[in-house]
Amino acid sequence: MDAFYASVEQRDNPDLRGKPVAVGGSRQRGVVAAASYEARQYGVYSAMASSIAVRKCPELLFVKPRFDVYKAVSLQIRAIFADYTDLIEPLSLDEAYLDVTDATGSDRTATQLARMLKERIRQETNLTASAGVSYNKFLAKLASDYNKPDGLYVIKPHQGLDFVARLSVGQFHGIGRVTAARLNDLGIFTGLDLRQQSEAYLTQQFGKVGHHYYSIARAIDERPVTPNRARKSVGSETTFEQDLTDEPDLLAQLEPLIDDVWDYCERTAIRGRTITLKVKYSDFQQITRSRTLLSPAVNRPIIEHTITQLLQSILPVDKGIRLLGVSLSTLQPINMTPTGQLTLNW
Repeated sequence: MDAFYASVEQRDNPDLRGKPVAVGGSRQRGVVAAASYEARQYGVYSAMASSIAVRKCPELLFVKPRFDVYKAVSLQIRAIFADYTDLIEPLSLDEAYLDVTDATGSDRTATQLARMLKERIRQETNLTASAGVSYNKFLAKLASDYNKPDGLYVIKPHQGLDFVARLSVGQFHGIGRVTAARLNDLGIFTGLDLRQQSEAYLTQQFGKVGHHYYSIARAIDERPVTPNRARKSVGSETTFEQDLTDEPDLLAQLEPLIDDVWDYCERTAIRGRTITLKVKYSDFQQITRSRTLLSPAVNRPIIEHTITQLLQSILPVDKGIRLLGVSLSTLQPINMTPTGQLTLNW
């Protein structure tokens, strides 16, 4: 979906249409969750501090997120997908992979199906989507970003190698700024440069992920589209209006975050063993502290007790804290140990 959260807000509020919009926190201390294309023209992007976004675009309009609305629209879009294929792998509320090899109405090409899906999304949600069509997930993802907004780009089998060769490594999905900079330091700037490296060299430099870099430089990606992908973690975080330093204030702010995580556990009947505290300081330095339990946390007090201990491990602080986050990982279904045996709640 194109600038999904911001587009939903512009759709539902005519006063926001054609204007730079940021979905997220306050102008002073928040973080941009999504930016409209009008805002992106000023260099405003998601995950940017709201204070920086305002400096780049003084006319920026902030809108509080409405995740219940975004989720409802996302489900509406997935229902459209389900009319054509069961092989749907959601990545987030606004993005998914579809395998249409054996799609309903298989006389249509993948490109024709993409056009049909885009048009149905437009008609039924009044929103635009961009589609990438190719023979593997890596190339389809690259293609979906290639012609936004409202784009459709196709990479055919005979075009894959040349398409990858001319991209900068920073454009590769899964290669962030830090890794791109490291590749550049090694003299690797483009997909062609990456392809010229041996697999042994890439694994020596980057470990196991070096195998992946070796493959995608050759437009190879064997990952299947996997429906109902198991969620690896659940978390919640918040940015404060003012920096906090005192333990009672920090503990009070952690309470609703723990509630969010535990509510998800209760709704989905899952539990987790690894509890993580995320901290971002006033100078934007970020740290995490984690503890993995011998067995899953079966009630909220266990999570709260562990988070409290993790917080105390970083106190006292010599600089303010602007953000706290709580997450739970190593997830598994309720009442089941990794060996499938029943456990007792306490």
